[in-house]
Amino acid sequence: MPHTSALRNHRKTSTRPRRPFEKERLDSELQLCGQYGLKSKHEVWRVQFLLSKIRTAARELLTLDEKDPRRMFEGAALIRRLQRIGVLDESKAKLDYVLSLTVSDFLERRLQTQVLKLGLAKSIHHARVLIRQRHIRVGKQTVNVPSFVVRGESQKHIDFALTSPFGGGRAGRVKRAKLRRAAAAANNGGDE
Repeated sequence: MPHTSALRNHRKTSTRPRRPFEKERLDSELQLCGQYGLKSKHEVWRVQFLLSKIRTAARELLTLDEKDPRRMFEGAALIRRLQRIGVLDESKAKLDYVLSLTVSDFLERRLQTQVLKLGLAKSIHHARVLIRQRHIRVGKQTVNVPSFVVRGESQKHIDFALTSPFGGGRAGRVKRAKLRRAAAAANNGGDE
């Protein structure tokens, strides 16, 4: 029996820019990487690719008639999906507003950004480290993916993991070693 990963449909998750050395684009990508603590520009390209697919779908639906059943059904599904992840506001539930979405709107919904906004981390880079080291949970699930897209309803459930020293779990390796040394020193001092 083949492994399940062999049965998956693999597709592109990002596209590279057509012009590799365009100064304005390079500067804007670098600024996004710094502002949102991204590992590489590949993460920016991935969000740009997602946004372009969403905008393409919205543009295609806007060419159809208002009463067209496909536009009504698919348009409502697209808007509902964007509202669920918190990118689109309730008051802007129209396809025209989908076209005005930016890369920053999607990067704001990343778990890494939300951890910083909630004050669980000191910086955006600290937030990424906390997530990768499994200190953060969303609801009951520990999440160690910084690019995890936080839904609107699960935003209030972001907290330290129960197993994490920050969330009431057992102390870390260094602290335990210090406590052992302090206890050993106290025992040696008490014997004399």
